[in-house]
Amino acid sequence: MNLHTLLAARLDSGRPVRVGLIGAGKFGSMFLAQVPFTPGLVVVGIADLNPQRARDACRTVGWDEDHIGRTLFTEDGAALIGRDDVDVVVEATGNPAVGIVHALAAIAAGKHIVMVNVEADALAGPLLAQEARSAGVVYSMAYGDQPALTAELVDWARSCGFRVVAAGKGTKYLPAYHAVTPDDVWEHYGLTPAAARAAGMNPQMFNSFLDGTKSAIEMAAIANATGLDVPQHGLAFPACGVDDLPHIMRPREAGGQLESAGMVEVVSCLERDGRPVFRDLRWGVYVVLEASNDYAAACFRQYGMKTDSTGRYAAMYKPYHLIGLELNISVLSAALRNEPTGQARDFRGDVVAVAKRALAVGDMLDGEGGYTVWGRLMPAAASLATTALPIGLAHHVRVVRPVSSGEVVRWGDVQPMTGVAVEIRQKMERMFSPKPLAAYQPELVA
Repeated sequence: MNLHTLLAARLDSGRPVRVGLIGAGKFGSMFLAQVPFTPGLVVVGIADLNPQRARDACRTVGWDEDHIGRTLFTEDGAALIGRDDVDVVVEATGNPAVGIVHALAAIAAGKHIVMVNVEADALAGPLLAQEARSAGVVYSMAYGDQPALTAELVDWARSCGFRVVAAGKGTKYLPAYHAVTPDDVWEHYGLTPAAARAAGMNPQMFNSFLDGTKSAIEMAAIANATGLDVPQHGLAFPACGVDDLPHIMRPREAGGQLESAGMVEVVSCLERDGRPVFRDLRWGVYVVLEASNDYAAACFRQYGMKTDSTGRYAAMYKPYHLIGLELNISVLSAALRNEPTGQARDFRGDVVAVAKRALAVGDMLDGEGGYTVWGRLMPAAASLATTALPIGLAHHVRVVRPVSSGEVVRWGDVQPMTGVAVEIRQKMERMFSPKPLAAYQPELVA
């Protein structure tokens, strides 16, 4: 609340909030669409590997030529970060290694960083957030994306005094999707390859949504920001509509499907036989909470909340998320309140690379949404114990030991890697190494 009032006061003082955007893809374009309608918010410059594409994106979302002419377009993200007239950096490249480099540069330059790049956050977010806090700047999840919206619901529930039983999002999922590649992804979206190309849709990116990788990355980000646990055997993707959230997303001991209370999980909009779920949550986020006492449970009933049969478990949810159209909330929260809209604070969940097919010596891994691996959510303690390779580093790296289909890829299965992202990831593991898993089971990596 009150961000609009704070922004108006900032504008009246002649000090607009000045933003540097890195990455003019779909998320960045949606953010840009709202800028002309937000007095007091200025995009100083846009960095993109293809500056002309960034200009075209501005025209597509309705910017006039005068506005475009007053904006810097560049290929150099570091130069944009270093400008004195940038207050907040929005990192929207989607490349985890590049995102880490940009985040470190922004922190070193004393700039707030809004990390749309959830891939980078899942890879090293706890360390990046700590570096930002030490430097007196904000490192923030991106509002409008599902992790930040889920973290907000968790914070709301806890601030009201409720115990959070489960939190997460909805998606379209079937077990067979883990093996889907960019060659056959469009049939699952009801598109032809030609239609997807005409719309400028990236098959590898959209495949990461389908094969479970993006869901795992987002749940890791939520767990690391909220302190919720992750399932020992990875996401289960139970079929569940909004009316059934309190029943299905409660602990097994209470009759539900959760391993235990206090976990992240993704619900599917499809039954396992492919039938659509009634009142699904495909585009939204949810939190399941438990009544603190009999009086609170009675209030649930009196005010019409959907509960489980005991009346003690209830759910709140947002049916949609507007992605970049909502990103102003993060930018303004950082600049005007010095507060993040969600931030990694612990290392509880990790996303590891799993072979989509048998991998032979010499094969090249192609990262999330590709032909070779998909990302599975795993407790961070189990990931470290098994030396699992993070999905964020499974890009353009060669296999040096055979890996069976369905097996987790380990650091020793690929050629040694160097670079800033590797160094930061390893530093994060040392600084935030979780306690050993109390009941660690080897089949976690089978």
